[in-house]
Amino acid sequence: MQTVEFVAARDYDGAIAKAAEESGIYPEYWDVLHNRRVPSAEVMRGILQASGWDVSSLASIERERLARFEHEMVRLAPELAVVTESLKAIVITLPADEPRTVHFEIALESGKRLTGSLETAQSRIVRRVVVDGREWLGYQLNLPAEVPIGYHSLEVSVVGGARAACMLIVCPERAYIPESLAAGGSTAGFNVALYGLRSDRNWGCGDFTDLASLCDWARREIGFSFIGVNPLHALHNRAPYNTSPYLPLSMFYKNLIYIDVEAVPEFRASRCAQALRASSRIDRQIRKLRESEYVEYQQVDRLKRRFLKVLFREFRRNGGARQTRFEEYCSQEGDLLARFALYCALDEVLHARNKNRWTWKDWPAEYQDPESEACRRFAREHQRTIAFYQYIQFVIEEQLSSAQRHAKKSGMAIGLYHDLAVATDNCGSDLWAYRDYYVNGCRVGAPPDDFSPNGQDWSFPPPNARAHRLSGYRLFRESIRKLVRHGGALRIDHVMRLCRLFWIPEGAAAAQGTYVRDNAQELLGILALESVRSSTIVIGEDLGTVTDEIRRTLARFGVLSYRLFYFEKNGHDGSFKPSHEYPRQALVASSTHDLATLTGFWEGCDVEARRAAGLIDDGAYWSQIGERRRERQAMLDRLHMEGLLPHDYPRDAGQLSKVDGALHNAIVGFLARTPSMILLLNQEDLTMEQYQQNLPGSTAEYPNWQRKMKVKVEDLGAEARRGYAEMFRDQLARTGRNA
Repeated sequence: MQTVEFVAARDYDGAIAKAAEESGIYPEYWDVLHNRRVPSAEVMRGILQASGWDVSSLASIERERLARFEHEMVRLAPELAVVTESLKAIVITLPADEPRTVHFEIALESGKRLTGSLETAQSRIVRRVVVDGREWLGYQLNLPAEVPIGYHSLEVSVVGGARAACMLIVCPERAYIPESLAAGGSTAGFNVALYGLRSDRNWGCGDFTDLASLCDWARREIGFSFIGVNPLHALHNRAPYNTSPYLPLSMFYKNLIYIDVEAVPEFRASRCAQALRASSRIDRQIRKLRESEYVEYQQVDRLKRRFLKVLFREFRRNGGARQTRFEEYCSQEGDLLARFALYCALDEVLHARNKNRWTWKDWPAEYQDPESEACRRFAREHQRTIAFYQYIQFVIEEQLSSAQRHAKKSGMAIGLYHDLAVATDNCGSDLWAYRDYYVNGCRVGAPPDDFSPNGQDWSFPPPNARAHRLSGYRLFRESIRKLVRHGGALRIDHVMRLCRLFWIPEGAAAAQGTYVRDNAQELLGILALESVRSSTIVIGEDLGTVTDEIRRTLARFGVLSYRLFYFEKNGHDGSFKPSHEYPRQALVASSTHDLATLTGFWEGCDVEARRAAGLIDDGAYWSQIGERRRERQAMLDRLHMEGLLPHDYPRDAGQLSKVDGALHNAIVGFLARTPSMILLLNQEDLTMEQYQQNLPGSTAEYPNWQRKMKVKVEDLGAEARRGYAEMFRDQLARTGRNA
């Protein structure tokens, strides 16, 4: 039996330390360079204050500590219980005086109800709680075995006494892993920046039709079982500050630039839309956007939005079964879509009235609260505009669903591999619509590392863990659901956030922040539940200052690790690890959007880009150049040791200024022979491109998230590129990585 006692602090500093510990604030941490870092007392106070604590005095802190302790520890039943299939039990807490009879009723998702009771005299006591001499006992209430995984509700009552309601979430032990992979098989796929796809038919950025065509090619020519895409979340589409797919205005809805306008059913029915498309001016505009070096987000957005408004008018005129499906979609989406569409309508109308209103923080005060009378009045007066933005998401869902069906029909076992961003834009619709779920007064970032010696400030607010928990993690599970319903794999960006996030209080520099713990067991359980229900593989991006303990926790829940060739080195000498040492439960890749391509790595393009952007000084530049020389040699040594290069191939990396076909083939072969379940190859490495999609720490200094693929989708099968396709296909066949 566990004894938990509330212990009062004796002085102010002690109260701060206890409050910080109870709030999950780390009193110290070790950075990626193995330096011990201790946040200042001011930083600890800043995080506590932003989290809702009154830190003005010892008494105020102690009142809050006691209130939180009693709310969590002496309530009859918890407000939320997240349990697993193997341990379907909760703790019932009662004053330690006399035996009681406790009744319970469970309302299952299916509508079925289960009832039962517990006699405390015959029940196992699992916890003793003590506060100022008062004592409570916690009894284990075992739930009926027939309670399935899912989201249920539980009501508990004591005969002649208290009652309590509890949200009950029953989770599987692990996330979904296909039988083929669980039995020892392996597979491979291809990652693309969807916005950067070139084709002879798109309107200046890749769209869902391009994606379907790419699936055909990737399956037919190489045998890939999935296509990975960048986060498709909605953006403001304003370069250079509002184009990052990892800083969306909404986690729940998607970017209209990916719509193939000409594939929308209303386009074929609209004479107006077809006439507009046939005009020479529009045709010139589309060709210019299609031929531009970089993706012109704002222009593509404006053009597609113009056509979509024409199509929406056609949609409203036609009605019929499609209108019924739209209404059903809106009803199913509920307040999430309603608020998002309201935000978009407000953004359009208020910006048209005043061009300096770029975000909701610039709006008149009465529109900054979605529950205000002004917003309700606006919604009544602009129903058509709001419906237009709901229609856009309806069309996106149709086309994305179609792309996934197409991928599966082409023979891909997994289909689409989606990416979930770590958080939402501080100036986006999610924060406007659900402000209570975010902590005001802190930002999220990352501690100092090799690439960012001063730390990173990502400028978005951390989640309010208490608010999310009290809602049954509704927003978290919705963010997962809206991606997994049109795919077979999901990458969680910065997956460590489910365990801890790096918080920077207002007024502090990035390097001064510290980590704050989240409810990892509950979040990972819910992630596993959504994964199993949708048959979706989950991959956690666990790079950076991820501890071994966190990695073990992720592995226990069936979340695949994310291993990069560049980073898998032996700590004692910097040599690259042999292929057989890579973990089985993992995805292996050469690079990410934030790191150099294979060609760029070998040529030092990323180091040059950091210098050109002013992110490093001359000293850091030459240090990184020297380190890169050592890394290239270590990489070459490993490839030779694995027998992946011809015997007469150079052994001195200094003789190789570029990645040639043999070296490229060897790297792919190395990744393919690892025991890891999944191999992910980047589009930039397929087409031997020099520059990465994003240069962390830069904005206008680098064309982040704007680079287009060098080769058109239609030309991927051309003879000039066929050699690379054959090389990939041969490596997959040689190592048994097939669908």
